[in-house]
Amino acid sequence: MKIVHESQVPEVQVPGRYLRWIADAKSLQPEFLSSCVMRVPAGETVKPAHAHPGGEELIYVISGEGKVYVDGEVQALKPGTAVLFQKNSIHMVRNSGTEEMKVICFFAPPASLDTYEFHPEVSFLEEM
Repeated sequence: MKIVHESQVPEVQVPGRYLRWIADAKSLQPEFLSSCVMRVPAGETVKPAHAHPGGEELIYVISGEGKVYVDGEVQALKPGTAVLFQKNSIHMVRNSGTEEMKVICFFAPPASLDTYEFHPEVSFLEEM
C-alpha cells in the first residue's frame, strides 16, 4: 500500500506559494498523475503565470479565499471550488483573503515545476 501524509514530504518555497509534492516520482510514484498541496499566504500571488503544455491541472480549494486567472478571465475561489486548467491555458492564483489559502493540485499526466511553461509577461491586475 502506498500512503503518505503531507507532513512527511519536504516543502518547497517558490514565488507566492509553498508546495509539498505528495504524489510524484519521489513520493508515492504514481504512473498517470502527480499531485501537490499548495499553500498561498494572504495577499500573495502565484508567480509567474504559467501553463502546462503536456497536460491538465485540476485544483481544489480546501481553505481560504482568492481569485483565479485563466486565459484572461478572473473568477472567485472559496473552499470547495474546483478549477480545471486545460492543456496550454495560462493561469495563476491569488489569495485575496486575510488567511492562508490551501489548495490541492492534480496533474495528468504527471508534471513537476520543470514541465511548467512560464509567462512572466502576464500579470494579475488589481482591478481584476
